[in-house]
Amino acid sequence: MMKRIRPGIITILILATQVGFGQDSSQLFKWSVSSKKLTNNTYELIFSTKGNAQWNLYAPGQDLNGVASASLALNDSAFHLVDQFRQTGTLQQQPSKIFTGLSEKVYNGATTWTQQIKIDGSVPGSIQGNLIYNYGKGDEFYQGEFPFAVKLEGGVTKQSKIKIASIDVRHPVNNCGDDETGNKGLLTLFLIGFGAGLLALLFPCVFPLIPLTVSFFTKRAQSKKQGITNAILYGGSIFLIYSLISLPFHILNVEPEVLNNISTNVPLNITFFLIFVVFAISFFGYFEITLPSSFANRADSKAGLGNFLGIFFMALTLAIVSFSCTSGILGALLVGALSGPNGAWQLTAGMAGFGLGLGLPFILFALFPHWLQSMPKSGGWMNELKAIFGFIELAMAIKFLSNADLVKQWHLLEREIFIGLWIAIGIAIVLYLCGVFRFSGDGKPRFTAVRIFFIALFSIITIYLIPGLTNTKWADLKLISGFPPPFNYSIYKPSVNYQNGVRPLENDYERALQLAKEQNKPILIDFTGWACVNCRRMEENVWVDEEVKDLMKNQFIVVSLYVDERRKLPVIERTEYTTSDGSTKSVVTVGDKWATFQAENFYAVSQPQYAIISPDEIALTKTKAYTPSASQFAAWLKCGLDAYDKRINLTK
Repeated sequence: MMKRIRPGIITILILATQVGFGQDSSQLFKWSVSSKKLTNNTYELIFSTKGNAQWNLYAPGQDLNGVASASLALNDSAFHLVDQFRQTGTLQQQPSKIFTGLSEKVYNGATTWTQQIKIDGSVPGSIQGNLIYNYGKGDEFYQGEFPFAVKLEGGVTKQSKIKIASIDVRHPVNNCGDDETGNKGLLTLFLIGFGAGLLALLFPCVFPLIPLTVSFFTKRAQSKKQGITNAILYGGSIFLIYSLISLPFHILNVEPEVLNNISTNVPLNITFFLIFVVFAISFFGYFEITLPSSFANRADSKAGLGNFLGIFFMALTLAIVSFSCTSGILGALLVGALSGPNGAWQLTAGMAGFGLGLGLPFILFALFPHWLQSMPKSGGWMNELKAIFGFIELAMAIKFLSNADLVKQWHLLEREIFIGLWIAIGIAIVLYLCGVFRFSGDGKPRFTAVRIFFIALFSIITIYLIPGLTNTKWADLKLISGFPPPFNYSIYKPSVNYQNGVRPLENDYERALQLAKEQNKPILIDFTGWACVNCRRMEENVWVDEEVKDLMKNQFIVVSLYVDERRKLPVIERTEYTTSDGSTKSVVTVGDKWATFQAENFYAVSQPQYAIISPDEIALTKTKAYTPSASQFAAWLKCGLDAYDKRINLTK
């Protein structure tokens, strides 16, 4: 029998993507930090807080059933902790109400914790890290985190070039390129969401409800007009409910760069990988992911309230009971939308489209009730549809694992291995549709025209992927460009497609400047990311165009700056950078440096973004974003060359 599980994994997804949306411990405990030099390579870090009379702050040095009461995480292996925290303040010892049998030591008032550290090699100008502490009251227990950066006396900081005053991209030499806009792609996301909503109607937890619900409104209403009105209110309520899912992202005003970084965050991508594997197993029929029944009962109990409120709660009940089918699709929309630079509005567009796709048929069937007669009957085909989507969820899971692999450069899922796994999934779908294997609850397949069509479709897709395993020009697979890893992440050394294409410098802006001066060429900056789908599409569809390739290889010095590169900068290059808007951010990794460089000089946080500058760092054009048209991209490159000629003539 199919089991039902509560969606703890869904909670993880929502919490993981809502960065900082939980309880804000920084408001409960105000920490300050300072440093004191002891010897040339030994320092003290001093953490102080006034505490909070309403909460117990657990003193350092305690083992709370396997949880350290306090710890210090520093940002480099060159920093070593010496001994334990020294602490001052009024300490209280009391029986724990949370950890049975333990006596806990806590602070309610001011306390200071001092940690001695030793530094190998050169002392940097500052040190960054996180103070992790625990607090609670009654039977509540939470963990807080204090990210900090503090200067070190006598330390040396090598100033990285981040803000370059001469780059004025808003007043370039030639006024070609893209205007600044943050809402590109909203219509596309809305349409994708709309299609997903229509697709969700075919799943077994939604499809049988369509005739029942429409009949309820049309037969129970006092007039046909009232029945239609109620159905419209019902469909509109579904649209409203799903649109409201994105509301917290607008209210809490999450930084665009934070939302953009979700797509490249390694722990989150691994979490998403696990989540989509769970979704897949659920779609195969081994268990259902459901919200607690109390949610549905509570919503259903309100369905008798008034006309509008009652209908609204009926729609909410539908959203809850259909969760077992729609959770996988909603998860994909959530993750896909939040990977963009304008994540809140992108999420709104996707969820609004989904709500409209799910709710519109209820309205149409109420307007044209005779359409109900032509609807296919519920049956085993819906379980098969869910199973096929289970395989698709597995393919999506591999993409998330690939994102993490690319960012960390583990080389677990190189291009050909990725494609090989997708081929295996394609073969599994074909075998499933042919009846070679079945899942619990599936009947014997009937070879109808529709089934044969889908067998042929997935067979063609699988065959199309096979050349991707080879080291030939046929391995480019343009139809799925952006999803597999790039050509330079291959089991083949060298990769034919990478060798014959544009080969930019990687993360070496200073070298690009030097070569530009030596060769008297402009610089084409490619702001990119290891996990950036549209970046791969540009490289595999646009950069390979003969005109574009010739311009990039022969007329420009091309440098790719990876904003999600997780390699840490040398210790002396790490810094706390004050941005143009007055905020402070830690620049610790190579990606931190280039993301800040992009935002400060080119006023964007999305990738891909292309910029053309002269060797003396003057903006020659406006920037260019994702441009699938090779001719348009080539025209922009030529405009940049024309601007460079003008710049040379001005400086003669």
